Amino acid sequence: MMPVPDRDRIYRDYWAAVNMSPAELKAWLETEESHRVGSKASPGAESVGHASGRRILALGRKRKAALTDEDYAHMRKVVGFVRRHTAQPPENRVTSRWRYSLMNWGHDPLKD
Repeated sequence: MMPVPDRDRIYRDYWAAVNMSPAELKAWLETEESHRVGSKASPGAESVGHASGRRILALGRKRKAALTDEDYAHMRKVVGFVRRHTAQPPENRVTSRWRYSLMNWGHDPLKD
């Protein structure tokens, strides 16, 4: 099991990175733009980011005490993705694939 201080740090960093409400994220994941962006294992498959968004919604419904090591590993992955991508913004931050990908991961960079 992961040490409590590591879990506390990941939990704090995760909720700082995920700045979309569950309702915002759920609505976003239903859009055509959300489905068009991200890396896919094969044509027509769900993107990694879109699947992550669904997992973020599921994590948001869990109490902190019920989170597993696998949940914390995904939370760490979300934090890393958001940090890497927000460090490389494009000129067009509003309607870019960059923003749409970040939103699939629960982060709207226009809220920063």
